[in-house]
Amino acid sequence: MSALQPGEPLPELVVTPDKLLPVRYAGASGDFNPIHVDEEFARAVGLPGRILHGLWTMAQVARAHTEAAGGPATLRSLAVQFRGMGLPEQEITVTGTVRTVEDGIATVDAVATQADRPIVRDAVAELDLR
Repeated sequence: MSALQPGEPLPELVVTPDKLLPVRYAGASGDFNPIHVDEEFARAVGLPGRILHGLWTMAQVARAHTEAAGGPATLRSLAVQFRGMGLPEQEITVTGTVRTVEDGIATVDAVATQADRPIVRDAVAELDLR
C-alpha cells in the first residue's frame, strides 16, 4: 500500500518531448491530423508549428499518478481538461496534490504546464492504494 496522504504533493514529473514525438505518436495512435505531423500545414493554419497530441499529454498526467502510487494497476480513473497546446522540444511539468484518501482510494488533483502555461488542468485521478 502506498503512503500517499491528503495534502501531500506527488513527485513532479518533468518530460521534454523530442521534435519527432508527434510523428511517432501519430503512428501509434492512428491520429495523423496534419497539425501533429506536418510543420508547414500547422503554421499555415496559425499554429506555432506541429503540436503534441492531447492524449499523449494526458498519458503523462496518468504516468505521474501511477509512478507515485506504485504502477499502472493503481489508476482507477482519470479526467482532465485540455487547456492549451503542447509543443515539442519544450519541457512539460506535471504536478499534483493528494486531495483525499478514503478506504484505500486516493483522489489526486493535477496540472500539466509548459512554459508556465497550463496545457492540462483540473485533472482528477482516483488511485487504488490497496
